[in-house]
Amino acid sequence: MKKRIKINGIIMGAALVLVVLFRGAFFRQDNSGWIEDSLRVIGLLSLFLGQFIRVSARGYKAEHSKNSQALIEGGPYKIVRNPMYLGILLIGFGVVLMLFNWWVAFLFLFIFTWRYLPLIFSEEKKLRNVFGETYGVYCRRVPRIMPRLASLIQANLKEYLPIKPAWFKKEINSIIPLLILILLFFLWRR
Repeated sequence: MKKRIKINGIIMGAALVLVVLFRGAFFRQDNSGWIEDSLRVIGLLSLFLGQFIRVSARGYKAEHSKNSQALIEGGPYKIVRNPMYLGILLIGFGVVLMLFNWWVAFLFLFIFTWRYLPLIFSEEKKLRNVFGETYGVYCRRVPRIMPRLASLIQANLKEYLPIKPAWFKKEINSIIPLLILILLFFLWRR
């Protein structure tokens, strides 16, 4: 886990340096109008939804995994097999929509895919080895990272995205810096 955090830190640090050095290329120049306001609102909603999914997934897994010895199939894991990665995707996409030019969304999706798809495949291989055909059945029933529209339409949010205030404690170290960073970017751009 520490190696993963270190690699992610290096990627985020490099991205921050590039954004600071080439501010004009990354940030949207026109910050007025209903389109810009709409992108900021959609981005903020995406960011909060992503963080909410991460909190729910992490908390649910901690309460139901029995030291990672049980296959988690309920809560957010009933909609997608990798809800924490879905949360990261939504958070990143939200930040892009709020602050950056449209082309940065493609760059973000490329980096996200390059970084997380190998991790997902590696984790799936381990789970398949541990849980065998039970995991295979789960994989056929539940999509990897993008939820099916039908599951979202019939979803009971309390069942699929349970949340407890105590679960926020585990994510507070990512929530506060992210909010501070976004606030600083908004202030810096003015």
